[in-house]
Amino acid sequence: MAKIKERKSEHIRISLEEKIETGTSGFEDIILVHDALAESDLKGIKLSTELFKKKLKYPLLVEAITGGTEEAKAINEGLADVAGKLGIGMAVGSQRPAIEDPSVADTFRVIKKGAKNTLKIANLGAVQLNYGYGVRECEKAVEMISADALALHFNALQEIIQPEGNTNFAGLLKKIKGVCANLSVPVIAKEVGCGMSKKAAEKLLDAGVECIDVGGYGGTSWNRIEAYRAGGAKRELSEAFDNWGLPTAISLLEIKDLDCKKIASGGIRTGVDVAKSIVLGADAAGMALPLLKALKEDGEKGVERYLLKVVEELKVCMMLVGASDISTLKEVDYRLVGKAALWAPQIV
Repeated sequence: MAKIKERKSEHIRISLEEKIETGTSGFEDIILVHDALAESDLKGIKLSTELFKKKLKYPLLVEAITGGTEEAKAINEGLADVAGKLGIGMAVGSQRPAIEDPSVADTFRVIKKGAKNTLKIANLGAVQLNYGYGVRECEKAVEMISADALALHFNALQEIIQPEGNTNFAGLLKKIKGVCANLSVPVIAKEVGCGMSKKAAEKLLDAGVECIDVGGYGGTSWNRIEAYRAGGAKRELSEAFDNWGLPTAISLLEIKDLDCKKIASGGIRTGVDVAKSIVLGADAAGMALPLLKALKEDGEKGVERYLLKVVEELKVCMMLVGASDISTLKEVDYRLVGKAALWAPQIV
């Protein structure tokens, strides 16, 4: 357990101190068609939406970051307070530390106070289903924070580079199907920086997953984070995969026509990114690193200020394309250029 705590602390330190963002999430290749005759009233634009039967004031989520240490507890507490105040969703980092050592459960459980009335998402690594975890452990994670959904995250590249990584991802689909059939809440399949393809998403949906969180390339690179920790040959190996993955915008295009809930994450930094995500089919967009940095730099006020800036950008973008609410935003016209234009015809 001491190794897990140390790893979580290193993750936070590296995220705040090192260059861990890579490439681009691809939204520059998504052009929303400006409507010069957008007969809209900025003050009348509505941003509320619903996800997993929870109303969100804005289509935003605090994405999974951390848990398992006292520093992580303070981070989760601060972010949950802002999420609850603004009426947006909140996810926690992998709850494996608390499954293995219940004494650290409060580092996750703390979000139940601040984010009491908004969407809460539990989180475990999908690969743990091959290392002794099952419905029982998944239910524990859900109960720990009174979650409305459970995210099973997929992070093969991270696990390969991580010195302590679990790399047996074989035969997971059958076990995921068992979890989906028996868990008390919906299951989200979440990538963590390499994106989700249509082929993978279709298999997961057939297994009972209800939501895809694309976790695309272009934001925080867990490959880089683990490379900083590992050094040596692992760091050299990681360099070959520095540009690996589907950019967030491309991943959203991949799954756009699939009948499921969708969350955009991976390099979401502005309200324009959020708007483009929703146009490409997302029900909400999540952010992690910029909120962690804002919290460290200026506490909860910094996080709130950052998120409200994103909200204002989203609202302005909606006015410029003639969308009065989130449902009409999903229907606005867009064009693909660059890599997105080349990629789209290949999606079958």
